[in-house]
Amino acid sequence: MIEVRFHGRGGQGAVTSCELMAQAAIAEGRYAQAFPSFGPERRGAPLQAYLRISDEPIRLREKIYEPDIVVVLDPALVAGGNVKDGLKEGGTLVANSPKSADDVKKDSGFNGRTAVVNATKIAEEEMGVPITNTTMLGALLKAASLVDKESVVEPLKNRFGKIAEKNQKSLERAFAETVIEE
Repeated sequence: MIEVRFHGRGGQGAVTSCELMAQAAIAEGRYAQAFPSFGPERRGAPLQAYLRISDEPIRLREKIYEPDIVVVLDPALVAGGNVKDGLKEGGTLVANSPKSADDVKKDSGFNGRTAVVNATKIAEEEMGVPITNTTMLGALLKAASLVDKESVVEPLKNRFGKIAEKNQKSLERAFAETVIEE
């Protein structure tokens, strides 16, 4: 089982990202869970969302304390959001940042495998808005082949309708531009 914790802010699409990946995994015949963790937060407040993907039925029904992968949608959370907490040894940090992977490592205090992409820039250029959820899915898929990229196409179409193509372009571009440092 692979466990992924997303860090974002209300309105950035972390919950949607988890749902899209879970739908893609299920379409591939695997098992998946996607769920948020937030209270009375408002738009812009930090939140976490969780994703589990497995080849076996998933019996756990709790938040993820020791993720294999952490995905950070908001660059400001890299340094101030304790994003590395519980990240398993050998785990991967996937971050939206205009900075280098070395700088992200310094800012986060994480010295392991790090994947970095300027998702905000890509989202603004491809979709006209700084919402990074589908863009960061491209970075996640490059950092960890959780599902086949093609498996995400249908969930994107179902969720975004007419703007799915822009989201797909954003995902593809992030996949191409993500830099991974071991």
